[in-house]
Amino acid sequence: MIKLVRIVASQRALDTLKTLGLNSYERKLFVTLLAKGTSSAGTLSEMSGVPRSRTYDVLESLADKGFVVIQSNKPLRYLAVRPREALDRLKKKYEEEYKDMSKRIEEIKKSDIIDELEKLHKNGMKTVDPSELTGALKGRHAMHQEVETLLKNAKKYIYFVTSENGLMELYENHSKLIKEAARRGVKIRIAAPVNKNLAETIKNLKSFADVRDTSKLNVNGRFAVVDGKELIMALTREKDVHPTQDLHIWSQSNHVAGEVLEPLFEMIWNRAERVN
Repeated sequence: MIKLVRIVASQRALDTLKTLGLNSYERKLFVTLLAKGTSSAGTLSEMSGVPRSRTYDVLESLADKGFVVIQSNKPLRYLAVRPREALDRLKKKYEEEYKDMSKRIEEIKKSDIIDELEKLHKNGMKTVDPSELTGALKGRHAMHQEVETLLKNAKKYIYFVTSENGLMELYENHSKLIKEAARRGVKIRIAAPVNKNLAETIKNLKSFADVRDTSKLNVNGRFAVVDGKELIMALTREKDVHPTQDLHIWSQSNHVAGEVLEPLFEMIWNRAERVN
């Protein structure tokens, strides 16, 4: 029965639905229902291979996301929503959830609850051994989240060694925070390969950061050092892995940040070419 799902929907289509947040059962039931148009839960269960005990709640989840309409027949029947319309409904749902969550977050940030949580964190960190302040960041998204935190918390300086693509991502994702850090007096230096395609990016960056070209140095590493005590360093080669598998290590280590990576950055910086 599962083979029918594979016939009516390619693996590429199923994988795309996965990126929208549909789990395995939801994907199977939706594409099966698309092929049927309308059907009962029992029939959908048999055709898709989804256990009957799970079919009803999965179909309700699909209805909540806008992919399915529940018809008021007895027994209940389900109608597939036209795919383009389903995507519009899902987009609207996510936009409404985002607005609601964003509002809730801002309210909490202004309440005394956040002071209580900050106090717990501050007191808790006093008992943590410095060797424990290290963690792995899987995926480019997780890395960028940590870079955002570093830029917000930097006091004196933050230095980056990155790739051509990394330079673009740094600007696209963090230009606002880099500018804000520079206005606070944080010294920002970026060492990366530079070419004509990056001319506009470099021009914009140079208004609040120093940039040097590493094209002739054959530097393949990617790392950032903050105030000589915190760092992010790539453990994978950017071109060899998918962004979701790009692995970085984050650490609060005066030794590694201040005595290992910072001198390495200075060596790269001093050998890199100035960018006009």
